[in-house]
Amino acid sequence: MAEHEAEKILQIEDLHTYYGRSHIIQGLSMDVNRLEAVSILGRNGVGKTTTLRSILGLTPPRKGKIRINGEDTTRWPPHKVVRKGIGYVPAERHIFPGISVEENLKLAAKPSGEEEAWSMEKVYSHFPVLKTRNRQDGSTLSGGEQQMLAIGRALMGNPVIMLLDEPSQGLAPLLVYEVIQPILLFCLQSGLTLLLVEQNHRMALKVASRHYLMGIKGKVAQTATSDQLMADQDIIKQHLAV
Repeated sequence: MAEHEAEKILQIEDLHTYYGRSHIIQGLSMDVNRLEAVSILGRNGVGKTTTLRSILGLTPPRKGKIRINGEDTTRWPPHKVVRKGIGYVPAERHIFPGISVEENLKLAAKPSGEEEAWSMEKVYSHFPVLKTRNRQDGSTLSGGEQQMLAIGRALMGNPVIMLLDEPSQGLAPLLVYEVIQPILLFCLQSGLTLLLVEQNHRMALKVASRHYLMGIKGKVAQTATSDQLMADQDIIKQHLAV
């Protein structure tokens, strides 16, 4: 494998994914480099979430290739994909009801010998509100607290790349910019690779350096850096305006 290829932690080539007979993703190609933060920006319904579900094996593609660390994972079941070092924060958060915050975190724990590995204590240090509510049923937390728990739970698996589906969705701007955005930047600085789906382009521009602007049917209409998008607001209006 060429040195350049080895730097790519995620590669998607000519992906086609369906829901029943509906052809949602039609020929998507994209990649994410190690230690990079990349976003997928686009309107509702263009296939952003389906892209993440395809990567994870939750909605397997019918055609195309997905490679994680150079290995073809296209037909793998979700549990096997996750073991490759994939963390996932779904838009619905999927907090397990009937068990405590701490138990939600413990369920996702994957031991790591790394000095900077994520542990219960480390998650609590970044989300102190979770520590104060560690005995509370996770499903009874506020929306913002559930998002912190969902991110913390993904980090407990000590992933190498984290997929986040609309991490700012439904949250107050103060929480987004004072809690969610800083933790994502910290993860990036700590050696984690990020792929986030967002409609909140302001946060995406702060966290990610490169962006795939998705048009209809999961096709990449344009790619751009944060600097390019900040210099030309018309690109954002074209792809995100309702």
